[in-house]
Amino acid sequence: MLGTRNRSDYSGRAGLLRSLTTGGSTTLGMLLILSATPAFADPYDGPVQPAPPFFSSPAIPEFDGFYRPPAEVVAAKQPGEIIAAREVRVANFSLLPVNVDAWQVSFRSNNSYDQPIPAVATVLKPRGEVAPGTRNLLSYHMAEDSTGQYCASSYAVQQWSIPGQITGQAVAPISFLEVQVALQQGWAVVIPDHQGPNAAFAHGPLAGRIALDGIRAAENFTPLGLDGAATQVGMMGYSGGSVPTMHAAELAPTYAPELNIVGAASGGTDADLGALVDLADNNAASGVVFGGIIGLAHEEPEFNAFLRRTGTPLAQTLLDAKDRMCVTYQALTLPFMNIKGLLNTPGDPLDAPEAKKVLDRTRMGKTTPTMPVYLYQANMDWLVPVGPVNTLYGTYCQDPAARITYTRDHLSEHLSLEPIAVPSVMMWMRDRFAGVPVPAGCTLNDVGSMTLDQRTWAEWVSIVGETLAGLFGAPIGN
Repeated sequence: MLGTRNRSDYSGRAGLLRSLTTGGSTTLGMLLILSATPAFADPYDGPVQPAPPFFSSPAIPEFDGFYRPPAEVVAAKQPGEIIAAREVRVANFSLLPVNVDAWQVSFRSNNSYDQPIPAVATVLKPRGEVAPGTRNLLSYHMAEDSTGQYCASSYAVQQWSIPGQITGQAVAPISFLEVQVALQQGWAVVIPDHQGPNAAFAHGPLAGRIALDGIRAAENFTPLGLDGAATQVGMMGYSGGSVPTMHAAELAPTYAPELNIVGAASGGTDADLGALVDLADNNAASGVVFGGIIGLAHEEPEFNAFLRRTGTPLAQTLLDAKDRMCVTYQALTLPFMNIKGLLNTPGDPLDAPEAKKVLDRTRMGKTTPTMPVYLYQANMDWLVPVGPVNTLYGTYCQDPAARITYTRDHLSEHLSLEPIAVPSVMMWMRDRFAGVPVPAGCTLNDVGSMTLDQRTWAEWVSIVGETLAGLFGAPIGN
């Protein structure tokens, strides 16, 4: 398959291989990396199904065959290889059309145990034209925070989908406004359904793989007009969207070394899920965090069996009742509950072997990302504690090659920081695409509020103006 693609970007991989080769002999490390690297997928030259009639409502993913191609078809593909594609109409809040080109792609990815699974992503192209081969790509990771596939971003952003006020998917419609800010920059955007076909909420090793394969699929999708794996790629996500962002950043050198990822920005970072459970126990966030526990069980059979074996009658009821809920209903179902009290175990349930295994697998900080990273966090975050983010920063910075910028906002909390940080994050990503160098080293910035950064004020004016114009049908990115 390598011969079918014109990839000058193989030079990065070749450099890695040269660094592992001495005296004409190949080291064991090179062999291990080559054996772990998936074969490259071919560009997609298959049919693209046209958009349905204007007033047609999209099918719910659980009843849409596009989301579940035959297992043998999936297994025959390479990771990131497209299975099917179709044009879609996207809209704000399921109603107001967004003036961009949009498609869905079904592609092969891998679960956290590297077994083939189907995945879906939405790919968006701004209206403005650029020179061939110069379009940048942003992989934007929405916080699905849900345990049903109908809560996925690919469904939520479609026109005439069931509105989030009804399904309970309140996050995706708001995050889609941030996607439009990226499109305003002239970047193409890929939005992967990173929780996978079983809605494995909070499972980072799964989400990271799907995110990387979603980037591959976008690069392979000819109508998007990208330059294959030579395309400059950025990754971005907040809260639940930090999970695919940072796991993908850590996985990229071994799972997808051909990708040219120039930066990853992550806010409200879920660095340690055990710390989230500790904070949420008897807290307002207990409902949504218990949803994350169910999501982990969707990907971890031993952990699911542990929950069923040790759960109290109330726990058994909640495991069933919350199993296919979107984020709003997850949050509203029994806040302030005693999560740990739902399991009958000696001592802390998080110390049980089945729980420790899952928490260890999903904890960030196993490797240092090779691309520049921008972390931003509210010091008073009541959902995602700041302590594990501080630890993650310190862990990364033990590597002398790390390039990490970390901003701590001391006046914001979890919900307010995401919109406040948008201008800063977009400006940081714009610098990465422009090739502004980031020297090796770590930078920690403690600020009262990210809104006080005067460099972002003009950016705010531009974002608000263009977003309002987009809501009234103006072409985005023109």
